[in-house]
Amino acid sequence: MANSSIEWTEKTWNPTTGCTKISQGCKFCYADSFAKRLHSMGVDKYRNGFKLTLHPTVLNEPRKWKASIIFVNSMSDLFHEDVPLKYIQEVFKVMNECPQHQFQVLTKRAERLEELSSLLNWTENIWAGVSVENQETMFRIGHLQKTGAFIKFLSCEPLLQNLPNLNLNSIDWVIVGGESGFKPRPMKPEWVLDIRNQCQNSNVPFFFKQWGGKNKKMAGRMLDGRTYDEMPNFHFSI
Repeated sequence: MANSSIEWTEKTWNPTTGCTKISQGCKFCYADSFAKRLHSMGVDKYRNGFKLTLHPTVLNEPRKWKASIIFVNSMSDLFHEDVPLKYIQEVFKVMNECPQHQFQVLTKRAERLEELSSLLNWTENIWAGVSVENQETMFRIGHLQKTGAFIKFLSCEPLLQNLPNLNLNSIDWVIVGGESGFKPRPMKPEWVLDIRNQCQNSNVPFFFKQWGGKNKKMAGRMLDGRTYDEMPNFHFSI
């Protein structure tokens, strides 16, 4: 477990690590470079670098923690094709039995998310999200909408293109962020403002994470003179 610097969560939990790149949003994946750095430092959990690896020894960690918002698999994708259904169900069992937490599960494998949804126990504390970085990946929204998740969200990060006419039916939250790193691809302010306006028109909470760039701290996260930290409605069960 680690306290997270990601603006829209509090902690991270990685019952799997590693992944494979499947779309343009993956090109400069922070998890890939971070995993390789940890591997070079001799961190045992990253002994396989960025190759998909299951970590059953960490499954029970959330049972020990105080109530938190937890990003599941910040260093992987729970719905990767090489993660067995049985293991995904074990992860869900832990989340089911930890109602003190809110778990945020984000995937780019929207098809598999929908395919397995009926085989999973979606308690109210499990959020499901899909990454939508450009128009080619907007199809993921339809798969998300067909799942049993109580809270459904979109992560438009890194935002690589304008996203007109987003289907926000049954979507509870939208995150937008620009790419950061050594060679960040640009994000235009009008793309961000358009998504914000779409969210406002549909009464969907909007969270602006960052402008990104080579120095994301300097670029900040102000949009149109303010910060947007809106969150979906939820409550902790103690």
